Amino acid sequence: MQAAATGVEPPGTGDGAAVEAVLPIAGMTCANCAARIERGLRRTAGVRTAAVNLASERAAVAFDPARVGLPALVGAIRALGYEVPEAATRLSIEGIVCSSCVQRLERALGAAAGVLGATVNLSTGEAVVRHPAGLVDASALVRAVEAAGYRAEELDGAADDAGARAREVRRWRDRMLLAAGLSAPLVAAMVARLAAPGSPVTALLETGWLQLVLATPVQFVAGWTFYRDGYFNLRTGNANMSVLVALGTSAAYFYSLAGVLFGRRLGITATYFETSALLIALVLLGKYLEAAAKGRTSAAIGRLRGLRAKTARVLRGGSAEDVPLGAVRVGDTILVRPGEKVPVDGEVVEGVSAVDESMLTGESLPVDKAVGDAVVGGSLNTLGSFTFRATRVGRDTVLGQIVRSVEQAQGSKAPIQRIADAISNYFVPAVIAIALVTFLGWYLGTGNVAAALLSATAVLVVSCPCALGLATPTAIMVATGRGAENGILFRGGEHLEAAGRIRAVVFDKTGTITRGRPVVTDVVPMGGAGRAAVLATAAGVEARSEHPVARAIVEAAEREGLAPAPAEGVLALAGRGVSARVAGRAVLIGNTALMSREGIDAGPARDGLARLEAEGKTAVLVARDGGVMGVVAVADTVRPEAGPAVAALRAMGVDVWMITGDNRRAAAQIARQVGIAPDHVLAEVLPDDKAAKVRQLQRTGLRVAMVGDGINDAPALATADVGLAMGTGTDVALETADIALIRGDLRGVVAAIDLSRATLGKIRQNLFWALVYNCVGIPVAALGHLNPIIAGSAMALSSVAVTTNSLLLKRFRPLRRIGGPAPAGVGR
Repeated sequence: MQAAATGVEPPGTGDGAAVEAVLPIAGMTCANCAARIERGLRRTAGVRTAAVNLASERAAVAFDPARVGLPALVGAIRALGYEVPEAATRLSIEGIVCSSCVQRLERALGAAAGVLGATVNLSTGEAVVRHPAGLVDASALVRAVEAAGYRAEELDGAADDAGARAREVRRWRDRMLLAAGLSAPLVAAMVARLAAPGSPVTALLETGWLQLVLATPVQFVAGWTFYRDGYFNLRTGNANMSVLVALGTSAAYFYSLAGVLFGRRLGITATYFETSALLIALVLLGKYLEAAAKGRTSAAIGRLRGLRAKTARVLRGGSAEDVPLGAVRVGDTILVRPGEKVPVDGEVVEGVSAVDESMLTGESLPVDKAVGDAVVGGSLNTLGSFTFRATRVGRDTVLGQIVRSVEQAQGSKAPIQRIADAISNYFVPAVIAIALVTFLGWYLGTGNVAAALLSATAVLVVSCPCALGLATPTAIMVATGRGAENGILFRGGEHLEAAGRIRAVVFDKTGTITRGRPVVTDVVPMGGAGRAAVLATAAGVEARSEHPVARAIVEAAEREGLAPAPAEGVLALAGRGVSARVAGRAVLIGNTALMSREGIDAGPARDGLARLEAEGKTAVLVARDGGVMGVVAVADTVRPEAGPAVAALRAMGVDVWMITGDNRRAAAQIARQVGIAPDHVLAEVLPDDKAAKVRQLQRTGLRVAMVGDGINDAPALATADVGLAMGTGTDVALETADIALIRGDLRGVVAAIDLSRATLGKIRQNLFWALVYNCVGIPVAALGHLNPIIAGSAMALSSVAVTTNSLLLKRFRPLRRIGGPAPAGVGR
């Protein structure tokens, strides 16, 4: 976002015609806020008038677009501490053929009124246009695209663009079939000339007028897309693949046309209609195969969207009616029967069931649901019927957020894409110059116009930049889709690239390496008491407490089927424990200080206490009638996958650190369990200091990833080169993390880094082969060793090869480095 210009500008003194924009504003609380924003906007150079309405939360701004742009106005408002809510409009665009198209469309959309920024994806054929919410009409964006020479239609957040993709593939296929069908007799003439010279069939096929009739529809019907696209590019001072194809084939066609019309007068004895027609057919074949392959790169989005229900059974007016998913509103009561998908997110209000949530969590076992439990849209109801109240609909659902996150990542550009963008800016003009030099060199050197024409045409055709433009986005698309299928959401291509360069991972302990809530690990009976008696007694006393240790004891008793012993006169003793009477007997639960104060000898339990505390556990004594009856130990247990994940990261050459606010002894115990070196444990670190510790590691030259829960660790996550948030699709994790591990499995950290490295490898391979192809092909063509038809075949295959190489990432198994079984739904 560019900064707002500043300075005093009296209203009405601008140079150009004023344009008015109505901007939404969030964060205003009083009339002073509105006045402050008005003053700030009026001080912005180029602003004529500004009026802010507190009630409607809108600012009407008249400004001179020649002096100030909408991004500067938004920047001025944000600089005052308020927010301009943004929206994004997605467009499906037809006719994009190379990276030059992408750049031209981004400029055209960026110049449209009200637009803050636009990103066009060559692989998906989609554009994401950012603008203030409610300010831009999608039809205006469509008109801007059409003015640039393309076709577009709006894709709403829930729309599936499979139909648009299929239509695009069919168009390329139909053009290719037309060109191939009419080129076949021309190729047959070329073959007949070699196999049966002088035969009647050969004479007929070589008739100039017949070849002209066959080649003309190929040139100007099937090949019209290249002329049209080339014209719009040249009109704006650009040149792309279409320009090269149009120039090369036109040279061969019009040379041959001159031979048919004025051959004797000009001394032209041969025509090359088969060259121009077959070149167009081959290029169209390549575009058809490329379009089909690009459709497969976005298959993950289709599968995610396919998880949604198509309709919902809403209870209205005492009866159930099926309504389209888009008609569901927050607060609606929805009935779900066995075997049906849950249409939106909500909360159960009646009934019980078991719901398969493997699409989100990867957990294959259905989850029991009862009144008050949350349900997630896209999950499958397996047993009983239930009704629930809709709490989130449309793009706000967990599944909608996941789809949006993948769409954003697939539409973004990785930094490595800048290499291809920089090359593309100069590539086509350089190729045209090389083709001209080739033509002149051959003509001046041999005097043979036909040889010069064929060599120049080969240069133009062989040097198509499509492969270069597809090298990065296709790999990014496949990788982000593959990540989403494995519960890994990359927020953008830049984060996907950054993850592969990580050399140190810092894990938060509580809730990340550990489960984040204490559980009973040991029950040590003493003085003749049984284990069940100790646990039941402790659970009875702690039943009404909300303390984490108390809840752990109660849950342990419930898991073992023990009924808590009824307790009376429960009294909390601050800092020491609790006292009560159970079955008429005095019971104390607490630490050694409590026992000492009450005159109870804790000596027999000292060895057990020391051992448990050395293991980093919290141990409490249970005493009855003046004697210790047992010890209960509670600890925050380590996630079972933590050890294998740490081992896998170290095997990949990544340093692993742990950061925690706990004491050093407890932290060291957890570190030993998962295999983190003692000198890589950062203990007793306050939450506000975690970010500083991350910066210290970065200053040593390491690229650092921080893994936390997405809420408490937000400053450290933001400071790290890559922030990975654990969670099960929560809003915070999805909206704030660079990478969200929605299944809450630590092996996702390994998978994210591994997938990123594999993707970077594919991008480098694609860029290497695209550049080598051109570096080798252009000189060979310029020297006359490459027939234009062979050049066209090679050009078509280069784009398909790059896309196919990226598609190999679909076979990537992100967890192959980790021993043992993968969690359900991961690594498939």
